[in-house]
Amino acid sequence: MKNAESARPRRTVLLAMFLLVWALLLACLPAPAAAQNRPGAAITQMRLEQADDGVYLSAGVQFELPSLVEEVLDKGIAIYFVAEAEMYQERWYWTDRKVAQVTRHMRLAYQPLTRRWRLNVSPVPITGAAGFGISLNQNFDTLGDALEAIKRIGRLRMGDVAEIGDDPLHQVTFRFRLDTSQLPRPFQIGVVGQADWNISAERTAKLALEKQR
Repeated sequence: MKNAESARPRRTVLLAMFLLVWALLLACLPAPAAAQNRPGAAITQMRLEQADDGVYLSAGVQFELPSLVEEVLDKGIAIYFVAEAEMYQERWYWTDRKVAQVTRHMRLAYQPLTRRWRLNVSPVPITGAAGFGISLNQNFDTLGDALEAIKRIGRLRMGDVAEIGDDPLHQVTFRFRLDTSQLPRPFQIGVVGQADWNISAERTAKLALEKQR
């Protein structure tokens, strides 16, 4: 009886040591290659230009489209991207004042009949007749060409020069994201918590207003 009772704590200690070693081994295992090698989205360039009809922001975005998202596109499901820009005027006596805000919505879809990729660009969400009615449509032969067009955010009109002001530097915040809220409802539920659908980037910089060439 005494031998059985003395052996019980020993087995408990051995089990605890085994579990500890197992946990350490799991912690040392490398993460899956896809998670290790996939870079996040990044804002690579921002430029503020003054034209005859207003002030425009251009930006460059870098990201890789995960294979899971490509599979959804291949099935004919459109995906949506949103680019947003805000401009602030610094005030030493109070919080910065927002002087401009603009949003661009982009819808990317595969057209099985033509085997081409269509990109719709609109200042409002492209989920109904209103968004499609004022959208700019572009067609591309490959997915890569369509993505390159999405990554080059050009001529976001921030406003008139009089509205922007004549400060030497302008504080601009630019955001870019894959908008899962515009996906069909079943997909919205399915993508919750999936890192493949988390494509977003944000950058704030003080930009000089350049004259358009």
